[in-house]
Order: sequence, then C-alpha cells, then structure tokens
Amino acid sequence: KVCEVLASTSAPDRTTTFLYALGWTQHTVGAQNIRTMAMIQLLLGNMGMAGGGVNALRGHSNIQGLTDLGLLSTSLPGYLTLPSEKQVDLQSYLEANTPKATRPDQVNYWSNYPKFFVSLMKSFYGDAAQKENNWGYDWLPKWDQTYDVIKYFNMMDEGKVTGYFCQGFNPVASFPDKNKVVSCLSKLKYMVVIDPLVTETSTFWQNHGESNDVDPASIQTEVFRLPSTCFAEEDGSIANSGRWLQWHWKGQDAPGEARNDGEILAGIYHHLRELYQAEGGKGVEPLMKMSWNYKQPHEPQSDEVAKENNGYALEDL
Repeated sequence: KVCEVLASTSAPDRTTTFLYALGWTQHTVGAQNIRTMAMIQLLLGNMGMAGGGVNALRGHSNIQGLTDLGLLSTSLPGYLTLPSEKQVDLQSYLEANTPKATRPDQVNYWSNYPKFFVSLMKSFYGDAAQKENNWGYDWLPKWDQTYDVIKYFNMMDEGKVTGYFCQGFNPVASFPDKNKVVSCLSKLKYMVVIDPLVTETSTFWQNHGESNDVDPASIQTEVFRLPSTCFAEEDGSIANSGRWLQWHWKGQDAPGEARNDGEILAGIYHHLRELYQAEGGKGVEPLMKMSWNYKQPHEPQSDEVAKENNGYALEDL
C-alpha cells in the first residue's frame, strides 16, 4: 500500500526522503521495516540524491555521537567489532570482519578495516602496539556471548556480577520492569554512578513510599555517587545522524565537587595503575601498556580526545 501511494504521488523531478524515529527502530519488526524502506528508496532512485535517502530522527541529542564511540557491548570505537573468543588471532579476526569485493572495480570502503583496526590499537597502546605483537590484539577482551545490558542485569540477579559502573544511564527509570532492576541492583556489593543529577538508580536503595517501597536495611549495595558535568559545563561535540559535528564550549563552571567525565575516568585509571604497580593481579598488561600521553594526564581535554578519535596521518598522504 505504501509503495502504491509513493509511486502514484512521486514526481519525476523531485526527490523523496524517508524520516523514521524510535517507533520504527524499537518495533517488533523494526529492522525489517527500515530495510524495506531502504529498498523502496533504491527502487525509486532516491538514494545518493540531495534531499533523498533514509534518515533517522534520534531519540536524544547526540545519541549519534554515542554510537560513534562504539559503546555497544560487542563494539569498538569507529564501528569496529570487538573480537570473539572464536577469533583466536589477529588474522582470523581481520578475515571475519573485512568485506571482500564481489565484482571488479567495486567500491569497498571497508576493505580498509585492517588499517582502521591498527590505527585504533596505536591510539590505545602507542609504541607498545607493534607488528611483532599483532598490534596488541591479545590485550583486547574476547567475548564468549553477548553481554548487553539486559544480560548484565540477569547476571546480577544470578549473583554472577557484584559491581557495576553506571555512567550517564538511569536503568531504574528506563527499563520496563523497575522492580526487577531494583532487585538486581540490591544484590551488588557496590555500584558507582557517574551522572550530573541524582537519579532513581542512584537512590534505588531509599524508601520513597509507594513509588519505591524498599527496605534499605536489607540492601547490601554500597553506592558511590560521582557527580559529573552537563553539556553546558564542558567543551565537547554533538553529532547528528548525518554525522555533522557541532562543537560547543563550556558556558559555566560546574557546581560543587562535580567533574567532567574525562577527569573522573582519568582518576580511576591512574589509581588502578598505582594498585597494579603495588599489588599486581589479573589483566595487568592491557592497563599498564595503555597509552595516556595527554597534555594534562589527570584531566584530558575534550579537543585533544576528539583529535585522537579522528585519527592521525602518520605518513604523507
């Protein structure tokens, strides 16, 4: 029906665009809807045309920037894939993720996947990542199953997870089953919440009558709140779904003890290094080999991190 309406109303000298939002993305057959929409646009010749294409209206400001950073459980920054335990060496990993051209002279941008990966590892580990050690491939974690956030909370419920860092996320208010989330968080030994605001997640252990009827005395979880800054209190970027990037500058110092996320994470990183140097332990190399050559190591600046994320030209192009 949609195709019939489009075919009967489209003008040959005009371009049509499709705009979709979370109603399609989160639909039971959302992936099929969006794939079908792309096929329709291809058939109508609306791809690659000014004002055409398939365009997503994101649910939050800068959610595209979040996607670019690769914060999904099986992703690395730059739309690279986190290795699985089946990819025992670098060669098998690159073969699994580098697409092959199917016909002569085909545009195959992602044939550069090996270059992208090496660039990322050099960013992570600097001079420690060399061809002789497969650019530090063995230092990356290898997943045996998908550890998405739903799986992670189920593992809390089963007692397989005892600590949780919650950064810029409010699962008590976001998940459909609030009671299940509160029950899972109650089984942790500790939880660290990094957020500008007091959230329902950071206060899940407090009794608020009918809205959160819990017994604080029965909850073992120690909650540490690390107040962070909001977008107006730090330099940074916002990216839209077309990958247009807009830079913004800090308009106001943060109140009280609030620090930006980079400073908070830098503090955790340096403290972990001190602990590893003093006590040793599991997973020493991935942390101790990490490159951290920022001008202000305890407070990396947003513009410096942005340049690193963009990559460096290591030879004349």
